[in-house]
Amino acid sequence: MHLYEDLYDLGRSQKLKSRIENKETVLNSQNMRKGIKARRGDGTLGELIPHANAIVDPGFAVARGKVATIEIGIEVKILAKAMIKQIDRVMTDLREQAANFRKGLGNPICVGIVGVNHADVCTSYEGSRSYTTGGDGGPHPIQEAPEAIRRLEEQVRPSFDEFLIITFKATNVLPYKFQWFKYNDTAELYGAMLARTSQEYQKRF
Repeated sequence: MHLYEDLYDLGRSQKLKSRIENKETVLNSQNMRKGIKARRGDGTLGELIPHANAIVDPGFAVARGKVATIEIGIEVKILAKAMIKQIDRVMTDLREQAANFRKGLGNPICVGIVGVNHADVCTSYEGSRSYTTGGDGGPHPIQEAPEAIRRLEEQVRPSFDEFLIITFKATNVLPYKFQWFKYNDTAELYGAMLARTSQEYQKRF
């Protein structure tokens, strides 16, 4: 939701801004197109079905509603620990979702976002049991992050129009502190992605 708000606030695509203000283009919170059978993504923006209601939430510029098309589709994954153990499944899910966005007519802008943990240690929970990295708990996130990023860049990036890896540190223990890893780089990469996506929307739609 907030990425679409950021695209609107950036204002680089007059087409997108106008369509959002006129409630022609809306966020579909169910992430489904009417009449198209496809796996749901994490965030879809598309053309409102004629005569359907657009819902405006307080504090948001982008309305919600049922869509006939996908103009922008977003898929998000988070890698926190045991990254290499699950990387193949994550990469498959990402590639398949990009293909699902493109099902049916249209030429959607496909955006992939993956958060990669760079913490020195991380804990996961399974019922009453907890597992902390190190020893039998597997490698620490900071040890796995470079290889996970390398595989994502090589094997997933080509499937998306825009692909952003955001890096963070989170141990997943009380008080559940979170911090960005290389914040300035992350902010610049996100801003550049917004600018390119705006330009592409202006050209493509």
